[in-house]
Amino acid sequence: MRFLLLILFSSAVLAAPDEELLGKAEGYPACRGSDQKCLVGRYSRMDELFPSRKVAKGQAVRPLKVAAEPFDVDAFLAANRNTGLMLVQGDTVLAERYQYDRKPEQRFGSASMAKTVLGMLVGIALSEQKIRSIDQKAEEFVAELRGHPYGGTSLRHLLTMSSGVRFDDKDTPRLLRLSVQQQSEGGAATVLPFDKRERQAGKQFHYSNADSQVLGLVLRAAVGKPLAEYLSEKIWQPMGAEADASWLVDKGGYEVAYCCLNATLRDYARLGMLLATYGSYDGKEIIPRYWVRAATRPEARHLRVGQATRFNGYGYQTWLIHEREPRFAAFGAYGQAVFVAPNEKIVLVHTAIHESVRDTRARGAQFKLWDNVLAKLSP
Repeated sequence: MRFLLLILFSSAVLAAPDEELLGKAEGYPACRGSDQKCLVGRYSRMDELFPSRKVAKGQAVRPLKVAAEPFDVDAFLAANRNTGLMLVQGDTVLAERYQYDRKPEQRFGSASMAKTVLGMLVGIALSEQKIRSIDQKAEEFVAELRGHPYGGTSLRHLLTMSSGVRFDDKDTPRLLRLSVQQQSEGGAATVLPFDKRERQAGKQFHYSNADSQVLGLVLRAAVGKPLAEYLSEKIWQPMGAEADASWLVDKGGYEVAYCCLNATLRDYARLGMLLATYGSYDGKEIIPRYWVRAATRPEARHLRVGQATRFNGYGYQTWLIHEREPRFAAFGAYGQAVFVAPNEKIVLVHTAIHESVRDTRARGAQFKLWDNVLAKLSP
């Protein structure tokens, strides 16, 4: 019965916004161009367009229960360009919906949600003593960065986007070319052009894809294996993922650490559930509890909610979204999001194709839905 409910639940068809603009007549093509009609296909078939490495699932799948009465998200979906939406409380799915002909088995692009996964893997490596301290410098792991501003930057300041190394919005297309589009040899070559320190490290939050890219290079060197393999071994299999994920790689075979993990909606939800329990499933610690707590709190004044940005704060590669409550999120370009409320054990996952990389109206609508969910489901 639960399986039947899940099928009915996840296959509901709604009229989604801007279907024709987004390429419905062409079957939502997966294309690399900047045209709006490419977005749906690109963000659900990213690993068909660019080289990637598999994040293997394990044998055991963590089951998801399904609520008898789903949470109503029809109005939100009718007004917002979401490819998928999933709401979970505890181990029970309260809503699972797809738009634009997307299916549960498709892997949706994470964009920068991958940064939060990266931050959690750093915590695991630290617990395994593959990293001695987050105050170690990047150059201790990546020899090519010696003498470079990033080489002299600590992991702590990379984790908190406080490196002080100049990286502006206009630099992101260049980093994409050097990494995802493989227009460099990969590895350290993807970040070497970003070589100007404009402020003292640890003093100011400044969102930087290059900070995360360097952190990924450090982690790869520390654990001695590709990040996709480490993710599979340490999180994906232990948390009971139901499908393989994938992670885009650069020309040198290094995972593009600042973005580009691809996974099913349900497995993003499982990841959110893992974070909601501070890294444990059924009494087994998968991510160190102390690390998840540290990663989801501001460790300095400039990282507090309302200080890092106007509305949010920042932990270790993780957004902080409430000034008092331990609520946090993973966010990505074009509206990707995983909202987490540990006290209430609530997780809300969005995969989206907003009109622009930073569509403030559409992101605001996600926050409004999140607030509505908490108001209705909190004790």
